[in-house]
Amino acid sequence: MRFKNSLFIILILSLLNNALSAQENPAYQLYNEKGKAVDYGKMLKKLTEADIVFFGELHDNPICHWLQLELSQDLYEARDSQLILGAEFFETDDQLILDEFLSGLISEKNFEKEAKLWPNYSTDYRPLIQFANEKQLPFIATNVPRRYASLLYKKGMETLEKLNNEAKALMTPLPFEIDMELPSYKAMLEMGAGHGSEQMVQAQALKDATMAHFILENFEPQKLFLHFNGAYHSNSKEGIIWYLLQENPDLKIVNIASVMQESVMELEEGNQALGDFILCIPENMTRTH
Repeated sequence: MRFKNSLFIILILSLLNNALSAQENPAYQLYNEKGKAVDYGKMLKKLTEADIVFFGELHDNPICHWLQLELSQDLYEARDSQLILGAEFFETDDQLILDEFLSGLISEKNFEKEAKLWPNYSTDYRPLIQFANEKQLPFIATNVPRRYASLLYKKGMETLEKLNNEAKALMTPLPFEIDMELPSYKAMLEMGAGHGSEQMVQAQALKDATMAHFILENFEPQKLFLHFNGAYHSNSKEGIIWYLLQENPDLKIVNIASVMQESVMELEEGNQALGDFILCIPENMTRTH
């Protein structure tokens, strides 16, 4: 009897030790803009009250992609199905084929064969498309076709004006404003210091402005628009969000930034204020590609 009791105690101690280890080495931690740790429920409540939510991801991070799906499901429930999804990982010229798939006109096989999919689509983004398909939610392709961003980078802004009207319909209206004093754009200029650095920033701004344009085109009052993009496009409420607020400063926008640190137990000072919420993930987290 004593032997069985000893085994039971050892088992309980082992489970407690594993639980404590997990708490000491969590897979992620959420923080607010002041660097204070917050739980998922508190973040969800704030997001539910927004017009537009940005999930700034690290493209190859599994925690980001897992939480994106969890958040989509929970916001769908919290907003009584009044949800619109959109993403950087689809370019605007894929909207037709995306709509054809989500409306049941074409097969997933044909959709995946003909759309321009990112290398990690099947593991990281397909679950979001499956969710949209299951719930019959609109999914908006917001990013400018890469050939036009490349054209701007290589040959300058004036070359965009030579495109025909069909091509111009796939991007933000021309000409568009670029504030080179935005810290994120200034940082890009400094990183690229040299030939072509200004056109590199212009290409980035074309992506940001185009994503903002198509978010606004598809935003509906009383609904929540949840947008997925690389964190750099929405950190510190610059990039896409700056363009949105130029058009409609009354929008209630909440952004999530994603960062990686050696330890997630305290948010590093440089990572504070990147978002209303910061998703902090260990640097040694497995990558998806």
